[in-house]
Amino acid sequence: MATLVLGTVGRALLGPVGGAIGALIGNRVDHAVLGSPRRQGPRLAELSVQTSTYGTQMPAVFGTMRVAGPVIWATDLVEARGVTGGGKGRPGVESYSYSANFAVALSGRAIRRVGRIWADGRLLRGAAEDFKVATGFRLYPGTEDQPIDPLIASIEGARASAFRGVAYAVFEGLALAEFGNRIPQLTFEVEADQAPVSCEAIAQALCPLVRSGDAGMSVAGFAASGGSVRAVLEMLAQMSGGQWVADGPGVRLVVAETGAERMIRDDGMGADGPGRRGTRNIAGEAVVPASVTIAHYDPARDYQIGIQRARRPGGVRDDRLDLAAALDAATARMLAQDRLARHAAERVRRIVTLGPEDLAITPGSIVRIDGEAGRWRVTEAAWEAMAVRLTCVPLGPRGPILPASPGRIARAADQLVGATRLMAFEMPPLADELLSAPRLSVVAAGGPGWRQAELAYSLDDGGSWTALGPTALPGVIGTASAVTPGGGSALIDRRGTFDVQLTEDLADADDAALDSGANLAWIDGELIQFAQARPLGNRHWRLSGLRRGLRGTEAMIGRARPGAPFVLLAPGTVRTLDVPIAMLGRTVRFLAHGLGDPAEGVQASAEVTGLSILPPSPVGWRCRRGADGRVTIGWTRRSRIGWRWLDRVDTPLGEEAERYRIAIGDRVEELAAPGWSGAAPDGTRVTIWQIGTWGASAPLVGIVGEGA
Repeated sequence: MATLVLGTVGRALLGPVGGAIGALIGNRVDHAVLGSPRRQGPRLAELSVQTSTYGTQMPAVFGTMRVAGPVIWATDLVEARGVTGGGKGRPGVESYSYSANFAVALSGRAIRRVGRIWADGRLLRGAAEDFKVATGFRLYPGTEDQPIDPLIASIEGARASAFRGVAYAVFEGLALAEFGNRIPQLTFEVEADQAPVSCEAIAQALCPLVRSGDAGMSVAGFAASGGSVRAVLEMLAQMSGGQWVADGPGVRLVVAETGAERMIRDDGMGADGPGRRGTRNIAGEAVVPASVTIAHYDPARDYQIGIQRARRPGGVRDDRLDLAAALDAATARMLAQDRLARHAAERVRRIVTLGPEDLAITPGSIVRIDGEAGRWRVTEAAWEAMAVRLTCVPLGPRGPILPASPGRIARAADQLVGATRLMAFEMPPLADELLSAPRLSVVAAGGPGWRQAELAYSLDDGGSWTALGPTALPGVIGTASAVTPGGGSALIDRRGTFDVQLTEDLADADDAALDSGANLAWIDGELIQFAQARPLGNRHWRLSGLRRGLRGTEAMIGRARPGAPFVLLAPGTVRTLDVPIAMLGRTVRFLAHGLGDPAEGVQASAEVTGLSILPPSPVGWRCRRGADGRVTIGWTRRSRIGWRWLDRVDTPLGEEAERYRIAIGDRVEELAAPGWSGAAPDGTRVTIWQIGTWGASAPLVGIVGEGA
């Protein structure tokens, strides 16, 4: 107040010179009575904590920064109910999922784009702008003509705001299952300017009174917030190692390295006062801090807070400077070293007394003193006894350039989701289970970050679709690149190999693990197990130690060719669908929609062959001709269940009745036991089927006169 009053009085009595003198005197009075005002600039913690409190300040972002921003609009959580499983006398499982619709303010000035997004510290959106969780996302850059978001308009109606001049993001239907059914703590990598921004440019964008001066240092990013614009300007000056100097009705930045200098002479005006010519004060070592700490946002640490420190012997305190700026570790270390060097140099204070003609020299000005070495910065200017009294500090050399490290960081994994890879096929059930309807198996996979996709199926060749629910756990899907022929299903095949190409890793399995079902795979209709998986490089693996034709699929041995599909049947990775018995001989289509999939989704189809409900083919062909010339043919039946042969005697029947069909040349007979006797010449072709509840098995073929 004294500054205003005395400045006005001086201007009225003595003109501009009197106004300047009155303002200087009033400023000293204000400081003596009220003390120096406390101003709070941007705080580091405020930029990383998200709130929804009404009136929460939003930062003005420059360059590229990671900010949280307040939630400015939200709806209640949206609940969705789903039922999975059920049918065929089995109960369905009812589940509930939740999603959220909300908007987050990002910057009080216009921005260019949003890069990565973190949710509770994990990446919600990666560098490739791929979301890891299902959500709709719209960005409004903060222009003065941006439209109202359609979701907000549909809910708020005429009260909806476009939030013009504010950059904000809208999330529609963000799935909350991975976040404990709550809106997670979100932070955003906001790019407001394409290139680093100078401190002067930031100040000019915040305050129209900032004039062109020195550019100051350039920063990769800055978030302006806090109690006042003045507090932000002070932080910018501290970063640049400069000071704001009055320039007409405004201010300009003066930096020691580039600031224009003025030569002055100490004429000793008012020598009887405390400003005698050549007055020099040197403070003790204790006033210089023992260390300077710079806290900043480090881009190398995903914009987490980094700390760099400069130390010196002696001193009893630490000088800490929190900068709401994105700086690399080397720049922050350089700032700390320079600030420590300035503290040491500013122990020396030179008091110069000049005449009234030098009233234009203001605090912050760079001067050279006649007869003194080096350059000096004016820290105080006072009008005393009709003389100008300047207090100056030397501009010492910059601190040493020392290596700096940002430290180690547990960076959030940025794994691409990728498009869904979908495989659908029919195979024998892997458990001892008698099915009453054909069962199709679906395995899905994707990129390293792929988790699941929503499935639908069609029984009428795409005419209509029925939701099936989410896929199972991510599977392992690849292709065969080379096939080496080997043995059959009776013994372990140590000669044959499969070379497969896939993005995931495989592992070996010993006999105990194989007996427990490890390394079970489906390759072009054949079920196999492999004991060894040898990496060949470039994501190729060679599978050996094979158990072939498992679960009655020996008819497919030797049919796989390079390019054949390969699926590892790991626990929890297979989704199944039971289809009506009337679908036998027809095709079922599947449709997957995942995060990385095109709008039309990804499709696969499976032919319903009955492999899951038909008995396996008979085995053990035996043919003997008796002394009377009659031929006796025998065979061994197999079953859909009892594959582990626990009683070591016989396998369960697994069908409503034991029946067989035998074709001997042109004759066809129905049998109720595994044997036939009659007349047949040598060389006659014999075909045997087991007739199951839902149809006939694959045939066993033999020749009369062979297999005695």
